Amino acid sequence: MLKINTDLHTHTVASGHAYSTVDEMAKGAFTKGIKLIAITDHGPQMPGGPHIYHFGNISIVPDKLYGVRIIKGVEANILDKGRLDLEAEDLERLDFVSAGLHRLTGHNLKNKKAYTEATIKAMENPYLDMITHPVQKEYPLDLERVAKAAAENNVILELNASSYSPKKDHTRGIKSQSLRLLKLAKEYGFKLAVNSDAHFHDEIGEYSSLNFIFESEEFDKNLIINRSPEKVISYLKNREKRLAQLKKSV
Repeated sequence: MLKINTDLHTHTVASGHAYSTVDEMAKGAFTKGIKLIAITDHGPQMPGGPHIYHFGNISIVPDKLYGVRIIKGVEANILDKGRLDLEAEDLERLDFVSAGLHRLTGHNLKNKKAYTEATIKAMENPYLDMITHPVQKEYPLDLERVAKAAAENNVILELNASSYSPKKDHTRGIKSQSLRLLKLAKEYGFKLAVNSDAHFHDEIGEYSSLNFIFESEEFDKNLIINRSPEKVISYLKNREKRLAQLKKSV
């Protein structure tokens, strides 16, 4: 089975409903043999979430803690018309930008069509790298349309381990739809990321709830963007070049 030793979706106490500090998350990653993590605290529209200053000051976090590479990012909230709850000037300071649909964040999206259109519009944001938990019961998406948009905009779609965690009081994900993402990734050519969505340090790199994915005949490790630290670093270097070219063209 593929050993994934990176994690691009983790939360600290700054998110308001997570329970470990950055230091504790790095120690947890080291203990688990995880070589690279992205700190992706929720955007400011999340109830109890961080102030905008959190993201403006995140550069003070060391690039490595306990030998673990720390990527400084966000899980922004997708709002009406696909707007994110951080402006471009805030997003450009970050190493990695993910975004997803969440309850109580101020959006007025009411149905599958609206969720899908907002998600696709969010993917047009040049700073966006990844859509988090695109498979979830509360905010169902038209995966075919989202897959096409992911390929067109070079956006990663996530396979979220927390959505199937036995520790949760409910299962957010839909296994058949997560498996469908494997087929869509092959068909349209976008990348996937396997992430924990950890809200406590011992959840980092905990992917056993996704065994049904890894055991699928459709699973192809080459689809996984974070299958090694080197692949992530390569992606981030290309991202930096792409955004630098964008700035020059504006």
